[in-house]
Amino acid sequence: MHVSLSGRHPVMCQTATLQVEAKEGPLATTCLSWANTGPQLIVEGGGDKDGAESEDLEVMLTDHFQSNLTDKYYKMVVLSVRTLNASDQRWEDGAVLRCFVVFVSNSLRLREKKMGTGESGSVYRAVMAEEHEGTQSGGVVEPVRRKADGPAVSVPRGLGSANHAPRKKLILHMDLNNTILVSDTVTGQGSVAALDYFLTTVTWGKMSKHGKWEWLSDSASLFPPCSDASSYYSQFGRSPAFTSVAGRRFRGLLEEHLELLRWPQGIKEDRQLSVKGEDGRLYHWILPSFFQLIRDLAQEGREFAIVFRTFGTDLPRVLRAVSRAVKEGAHPLFPDLPELKLSVDMTPGKIRCSKRGVVLSRAKDRLSTCDGERGLYQYLSSVQGLGGFQDHFDWWATNSFSIRGGKPLWIDPFDQHVQHIFIDDNIRQNDEDTIVSPKVFLEPGSADTRTACTSELYDISLVQTDLLRAISDHSYFTQRVQICLENYESNLQNGTV
Repeated sequence: MHVSLSGRHPVMCQTATLQVEAKEGPLATTCLSWANTGPQLIVEGGGDKDGAESEDLEVMLTDHFQSNLTDKYYKMVVLSVRTLNASDQRWEDGAVLRCFVVFVSNSLRLREKKMGTGESGSVYRAVMAEEHEGTQSGGVVEPVRRKADGPAVSVPRGLGSANHAPRKKLILHMDLNNTILVSDTVTGQGSVAALDYFLTTVTWGKMSKHGKWEWLSDSASLFPPCSDASSYYSQFGRSPAFTSVAGRRFRGLLEEHLELLRWPQGIKEDRQLSVKGEDGRLYHWILPSFFQLIRDLAQEGREFAIVFRTFGTDLPRVLRAVSRAVKEGAHPLFPDLPELKLSVDMTPGKIRCSKRGVVLSRAKDRLSTCDGERGLYQYLSSVQGLGGFQDHFDWWATNSFSIRGGKPLWIDPFDQHVQHIFIDDNIRQNDEDTIVSPKVFLEPGSADTRTACTSELYDISLVQTDLLRAISDHSYFTQRVQICLENYESNLQNGTV
């Protein structure tokens, strides 16, 4: 079938509408939805009628799209195919597929080959088709399970299990506030106020010609629904009691996620792992999805380390709380964590930036980019267990909260043994308004780096936290890491990192 695409660049918006013209069957509508698990392509109708084992799906992009794409732009998608029942004209769920997609020049080709049957449709082998036939690569993908009230998400068999390459040590750099904590010591916000504030950053509208704010969506999303949309926060700044005044339509969303954040009933308050909200109720201080990530990584047998990276002052408390959970089994939902034998470095480090370079210090350790950036990369690649650093907020502010003053992250695409991923709610695909400064080494063993734009490494080495999903889905961080691992390997194999 041939797909003509119209609308805005999918990276910049949450949805776009496509028209699908099939060789056989009726004209159908296709929705391209950039969900938090990656883009989600749902093809309704226009399926293959003769039951062929494979077919090509080609999307021709307009000149507007070409101007926004590099020669090869790779993304992970979830493809769910629905077919039209000819007898009663009802849509029925059909094949479900998770795969890689490759944009080659001005066209996208996705080849599917049926491999067997899964419990949620058919399992496929996804093959990336280049401009020349025969340059194909791919792997068996998992079936997709559709949650009751959410988008289709892949259920990983294991982190990195789809890759035949040796598994790398994983270094996860994780922000604290609005990533694994729903509170903010810098602003003095408790759980209720912090979540209320977060909603101002993921709800969208615009100013009318008459100077009145108009909502463009009744749902929360990391991405704007259209190019001229603004988040409520970017338009009005911090708005106390947002969901009680201007954002009343989102009050239910706040209450729903506060309920999900509740400390287990009947379990005694823990001064380090639970926190009392402004409403007098007990909440998790550290999200259960964070501890689930630790458990998943360890049970997978993957070598990993977690490096907390925060501008705030709550790192010592976080280290104490995490230590109690992983060493003493103090968390009521994860009493088995001591079995993982994880170490926690209780000494907070510091990362300070200036025009002269970056200085990293912790206890007796001190490294500076004046001696080369490679040394800091090697130091962070060698850390074990869990620990953390306080980054330089004043430097970020001095650089207008842009990529130029962000938390430094060194990435070596030539390193066959280590992979770094940064997870932060303030990572955005706008380099003038983002919080991480990714520095990519240019050659194997080289000391020279370049600053990569956020969009280049988004969902590859950079993850923008969706706090609502991190609260509601305990496997959220595990899923995000899985997507980065697969996207990273795909880009390495095709030379695009």
